[in-house]
Amino acid sequence: MLDIRFVRENPEIVKENIKKKFQDAKLPLVDEVIALDQENRDTIQAAQDLRAQRNTLSKQVGVLMGQAKQDPSKLAEAEALKKQVADDADKLAALEAKEAELAEKIHKIMLVIPQIIDDTVPIGPDDSANVEVQRFGEPVVPDYEIPYHIDIMESFDGVDMDAAGRVSGSGFYYLLGDIARLHEAVLAYGRDFMIGKGFTYCIPPFMIHGNVVEGVMSQTDMDAMMYKIEGEDLYLIGTSEHSMIGKFIDQIVPEAQLPQTLTSYSPCFRKEKGSHGIEERGVYRIHQFEKQEMIVVCKPEESPFWYDKLWNFSVELFRSLDIPVRQLECCSGDLADLKVKSCDIEAWSPRQQKYFEVCSCSNLGDAQARRLKIRYRDEEGKVQLAHTLNNTCVAPPRMLIALLENNLQADGTVKIPEVLWPYMGGTKVLVPTKK
Repeated sequence: MLDIRFVRENPEIVKENIKKKFQDAKLPLVDEVIALDQENRDTIQAAQDLRAQRNTLSKQVGVLMGQAKQDPSKLAEAEALKKQVADDADKLAALEAKEAELAEKIHKIMLVIPQIIDDTVPIGPDDSANVEVQRFGEPVVPDYEIPYHIDIMESFDGVDMDAAGRVSGSGFYYLLGDIARLHEAVLAYGRDFMIGKGFTYCIPPFMIHGNVVEGVMSQTDMDAMMYKIEGEDLYLIGTSEHSMIGKFIDQIVPEAQLPQTLTSYSPCFRKEKGSHGIEERGVYRIHQFEKQEMIVVCKPEESPFWYDKLWNFSVELFRSLDIPVRQLECCSGDLADLKVKSCDIEAWSPRQQKYFEVCSCSNLGDAQARRLKIRYRDEEGKVQLAHTLNNTCVAPPRMLIALLENNLQADGTVKIPEVLWPYMGGTKVLVPTKK
């Protein structure tokens, strides 16, 4: 969310940014919110003037009432001033109500005006314009067939989609046996990988209040993603970023405690509205999954450093699992409204012979911090807004697709990457239970 003063002073920059994000329907909002802001400031000034006048008149009433003891004619004058004070009180109440109404209108508009994107973000209307930056590891297409990931899992008696459908509907799953164990091994490895990078491990609340949801994401994303608890001001989180950033709501973090570097585990719940294509069947896009996340809260000048640091952690982690990946820079039209800059880390799928998203790294600048009042006090004692960043560490079972496909052998066995051996009880190879 932008500072209203910035919008007021830089309307053309704000409009140009909206155009870069291909959201021209929002252009009229800039002039509308500036007009509302002017009206609100005029209302605030009128209310302040009335308060000052009321204080002056109240003092005069006191003086006249004192004089009335010697001069009864002053009593009528005092009563007239009292009536004016009462009339002004009604006017002031109306102005305060108008002020609150205008502030709410301004707030709602400011929530949908997008954050100013970084100058390095490629311009394009949608994810088709995202730009490959670099690749890590050699993508391999073996000379034997790579089955669909559900078929690989079923060869180990490792998944039951039918039972999950009967119990919960589509978009859910049971993981079983070695596949379930591999799922947990990946999460545990991701946790320890980030702890080894100096991050503090957290398990956050899995439900959050509506004001926190509004603070961490756009209304569009909220409607498309979040499940609301009926009759409660609580939402199931779609990622632990939501509750981890919410941890700092309305806080002034001591500068000495920045940056805050946290890695959090949570289940995640998402509506996943819309049609996503044949390659997103199975356990690729689902309503429930588990994830290890990276979160950073830092000073503004440090956020570019941490952005590069976070996505490089993802590359390092996936390469340690023998999975080729690439970094894809997200274009302007593919950025959520709160994001300044974002990139995806995509894993190689030898079955599809293309890459698919497994991590998303984002610098949100001060957007979440402004909404949630996440601040710190600088060396001069001034209170400043912090910057927030997040990145996926690992998100199985989607991550399992990449791991299984890239480590599947011709005989149907799956080679376990060495870094996972301790988490698999020393198991180095998974052997199918059925062909």
